[in-house]
Parts: sequence; structure tokens; C-alpha cells
Amino acid sequence: MITHLNGKLVEKNPTFVVLECSGVGYYVNISLNTFSKIPDRENLRLLTHLQIKEDAHTLFGFMDEGERAMFRLLISISGIGASTARTMLSSLSPEQVRDAILSDNVGQIQSVKGIGAKTAQRVIIELKDKVLKLPEMGEVSTVTNNTNKDEALSALEVLGFARKQAQKVVDKIAGEDPSLKVEELIKLALKNL
Repeated sequence: MITHLNGKLVEKNPTFVVLECSGVGYYVNISLNTFSKIPDRENLRLLTHLQIKEDAHTLFGFMDEGERAMFRLLISISGIGASTARTMLSSLSPEQVRDAILSDNVGQIQSVKGIGAKTAQRVIIELKDKVLKLPEMGEVSTVTNNTNKDEALSALEVLGFARKQAQKVVDKIAGEDPSLKVEELIKLALKNL
């Protein structure tokens, strides 16, 4: 298996790059997350995952080991292929995917194009224990995020909003910016309720 490529960046697009290594050009599919991290210099090293099917050999490239590990976990789920996993990592960072899985945030995973409610639940159930074992990613930030979300939800309930409706809004806002404080979450939620 091809584990990484180190060569000259010939072409860079939001969905793929072409890397020339020893005179051979490799077409490598990438996520928007990887695209945003690719430096504007001639030489590039990409970690890769080679998918072999009857009709094609497809390379997927990643700037860091955390994203590649998350990609491999996602494609291990029934119903999620390589293109869906790439779409997921284009919509959410690997850390956001991990945090959504750990906090049972079905809505955030379901917000990715091509993922329905059942698939989102399957991702959470099958990967909850596995994402904790990913040493390549940063610290888990779900404890403070969950506390902030819970406090914001309690405050919105006290103000008379239905919990289910408030939870959808708070989850969406927290998914877009997990660093928000409780007060900011409440203010933004009030604007959207």
C-alpha cells in the first residue's frame, strides 16, 4: 500500500491535487480540510490511503495523521463509502467529527450531505469507543462544550422554550463554533428561536 507521497505539487484544486514523484504524476483526492492546510510551495508531503476496487485504484491524501485515521474509521462503517467520508471531512474538521460522536450529536453528523439519521446514529454507536483511541488528534473538548450547551439549554427552558426545539438550535450553533461561552450561546439561540 502507498502510505505517503513526497513530491512536486503540479496541480492544486479543492477536491484533488496532482503530485509528481520521480517523474510519475499521482492524482490524489483530498478533502477541503486538507486543501486549506496545503502550503503554497512546490514540494509537498501527503499521507495517503489507497482504495482498491475492481474498476479503480483511488488515492486519498491527508495533511495529518488525525484526518487519515478518522477517514479510515468512517469508511469502516456500513453505508459510508470513501466519497461520503471525504465529504464529511470537508464539511467538518476531524476534531468536530470526533466531538460530535463523543457528545452523541446526531444532528451535526446528519448535517453532512448524504448522511441520514440512521447512518448518523450508526456512526456514533460504532465509533464512540474507537475515536477515544485516536492518539493523533488533540484533546477532547466535549466536557466544556457539553457543560456550556447544557447550561444554555437550561436557561432557555427557564425562559419558556421547549427543550426539543431549543436543543436543535443550540446544537447547531455549538457545532458551528464550539468555543462559544454560555452567554453567547444563549444570545444566538434567542435570535434563532
